[in-house]
Amino acid sequence: MGLNAGRYIGERLKDVADARVVELAGLDTLELTKQRTQGFDDALSNYPNITKVARQAAEFTVESGQAKMAQLLQAQKDFDALWNHDDDQGVGALRAIEQAGRDEFVMVGGAGSKSAMEAIQSDDSVLKATVLYPPTMAASAIALARALGQGKGVSGLAELEIPSSLTLYSAIVTKDNVEDYLPTGFV
Repeated sequence: MGLNAGRYIGERLKDVADARVVELAGLDTLELTKQRTQGFDDALSNYPNITKVARQAAEFTVESGQAKMAQLLQAQKDFDALWNHDDDQGVGALRAIEQAGRDEFVMVGGAGSKSAMEAIQSDDSVLKATVLYPPTMAASAIALARALGQGKGVSGLAELEIPSSLTLYSAIVTKDNVEDYLPTGFV
């Protein structure tokens, strides 16, 4: 998720001199938070004009998203983009942004909630994209477990062994494709 969020932001800001971004992460004790941050940082390393100027860890809740975003907004008077790790905490982040009267940046969320997709569709806030968990994630995990249990390889791969790691694509939902993904949004 972080890699695609960074790529999206990078492409949006590639022509902006001295672009500044902030990150509203999840719980720092979780491996998924570390991976999202690392992916984001890896993607931004391809854009020398972009600097991450602040990072704040929240707790994947509406309340923590609002409180931590308010702190970021106080500390950073000017930035161009926000990567928010989770659409639920993004509800709170959007409240803080609206309360502060700020709209000079774009926001990218993560997870693919229905409310985030509806906000992207309405195009009346800073939220311009969300990076999905792959909708096929559970089905893929079951297929891999079944193949492992049966001692088989994975259909479509030449290898007979099941890979120790498999990365699924995390689609980026924007105003251009939100209609396609809206039915997959979670409540």
